[in-house]
Amino acid sequence: MITARKVFTLGFVLLLGALPWVVGSYGQTLLDYIGLATIVVLGLVLLTGVGGLTSFGQAAFVGMGAYTSAYLSTVAGWSPWWGLAAALLLVTGAALVLGWITLRMSGHYLPLSTLAWGLSIYLVFGNMQAIGGQTGMSGIPPLHLFGWAITTARQYHYLIWGVVLLIVWTVHNMLDSREGRAMRALKGGTLMAEAMGVNTTRFKTILFVLAAQYACVSGWLYAHMQGFVNPTPFSLGAGIEYLFMGVVGGIGDLWGSVLGSSLYSLLRQWLQDVLPQLLGRTGSFEGLAFGVLMILILQRAPEGLWSHVRALGGRWRQAGAAPSAPQAPPLGERARPAPGEAVLQVRELSKRFGGLIANNAISFEVRAGEVLALIGPNGAGKSTLFNCISAVDRASSGQVSFLGRRVEHKDSRAVAAMGMSRTFQHVRLLARMSVLDNVALGAHLRGHHSFVASAWRLDRAQEASIQATAWRQLERCGLAEHAHQAAGSLPLGLQRVVEIARALATDPCLLLLDEPAAGLRYLEKRNLAQLLQQLRAQGLAILLVEHDLDFVMGLADRVVAMDFGEKIAEGLPREVSRHPAVVEAYLGGLDEPASQPAGEAA
Repeated sequence: MITARKVFTLGFVLLLGALPWVVGSYGQTLLDYIGLATIVVLGLVLLTGVGGLTSFGQAAFVGMGAYTSAYLSTVAGWSPWWGLAAALLLVTGAALVLGWITLRMSGHYLPLSTLAWGLSIYLVFGNMQAIGGQTGMSGIPPLHLFGWAITTARQYHYLIWGVVLLIVWTVHNMLDSREGRAMRALKGGTLMAEAMGVNTTRFKTILFVLAAQYACVSGWLYAHMQGFVNPTPFSLGAGIEYLFMGVVGGIGDLWGSVLGSSLYSLLRQWLQDVLPQLLGRTGSFEGLAFGVLMILILQRAPEGLWSHVRALGGRWRQAGAAPSAPQAPPLGERARPAPGEAVLQVRELSKRFGGLIANNAISFEVRAGEVLALIGPNGAGKSTLFNCISAVDRASSGQVSFLGRRVEHKDSRAVAAMGMSRTFQHVRLLARMSVLDNVALGAHLRGHHSFVASAWRLDRAQEASIQATAWRQLERCGLAEHAHQAAGSLPLGLQRVVEIARALATDPCLLLLDEPAAGLRYLEKRNLAQLLQQLRAQGLAILLVEHDLDFVMGLADRVVAMDFGEKIAEGLPREVSRHPAVVEAYLGGLDEPASQPAGEAA
């Protein structure tokens, strides 16, 4: 089916093919520079827009690619293509080392560290005499492709923009996959992603390295197109300009990188021509103009200009048909424990934060085919206990056994792989991602294809099965009609059910639900209770934390009550609700009958 996206892409390719024959030689050169910048900004779309990691040092990787190939092709006599291979190896190694250091940082320390190493590498370029120092290197040979020498701006135009289109295609494929969903979860969803089995450190490193490799390719093309390199284009200021281009176009959109690079380059050239005439003297006045422009864009279009183009396209798009179920078979399921078998055993578990004891020697077990409710007033330590069981936090002492294996020293990814899944007290969904993709993220550990296979569409069968699995869980939870809506557009009650569907997509044996009924209306609570009863009947073990006692008492098979980090009662719902310590914790105790005044006879 021909979609608006395909029409736009075809039109853009035709425009790229025609432009070199319409513009003059200067226009062709400007188009080449726009393409080189776009390659770098595409890496920033991955690193910053997708991964949420800000970098000001990408120009340093551009310089590493340019200087490595320039040196090897002029001094060592290597083919430029072998120079590209060597440059990619060098940049990949450097990115791994810098990433290992940089990605450990958070907050403002991360971008500051990229400023530091970006400036350091730039200074190396200017002070290393073997590569020409500040003078640079000349005599760099042109590229040859299939025996043809590429020497003109028009020829480089097709090569550069061919690389741009190839990167756009592969990155689009990668983001539309199991690996891509994990990458998109990095921005604001790290804790949730780890609980779903995503190795967030691995994916941050992948994005960092890919962004560096794209910058390297841009530098390689630049060196052989120019035939000359010096340190100036690889300065810290150039790194800031690349990030500026991404912000202008839309750092979260692939096509935003093209728009931002084009607008920035064209506007900069126009300002360099016009401002001296207006001000009567020459100078770098365009920097001031760009500073004002950045403030206006951040105020009026914080998501970049491409977001307005996308919104305009959405108005023209006709309303789609009702979502239909994927035709692929869902993923296989793991063997379930027998009904009544102990799935989770907690023994003398304690958690301390300095001198504060959040959990003190808590013990209980959860069996297959039952709902165990964990109740208690605010501050009782329920969520802390949940985090220790699911390995989000590590217990100070005690034992946690899941399916007969000790897990208190494992991480949350390992626990998720064993068949334990959870929701969160505060909803943790990727608001801009569709409901279907949010649920599909839960099946991350059930796939195996790498991001390389995804980029070249070698994972389509697996991806279809993951989508079918996610759809099946949405149907199970009564949310199929919302499959293609943005998760953030749903009301809170439905968002909590989406979290349950995502947890079910992991194919769990034990489901941990942290206040799933919070914020739900009466009918939504009734539907949730029916869903949990169905899951219990299917043999799933459920550990439930909830404040709504009416909801708990009508659903749970057994109840554990906590107060001030201590277990104060355990048993059947009716027994626990009447336990004096539970009444004291919730109601402050019952008033004693007033004593009879002295002197009054019975």
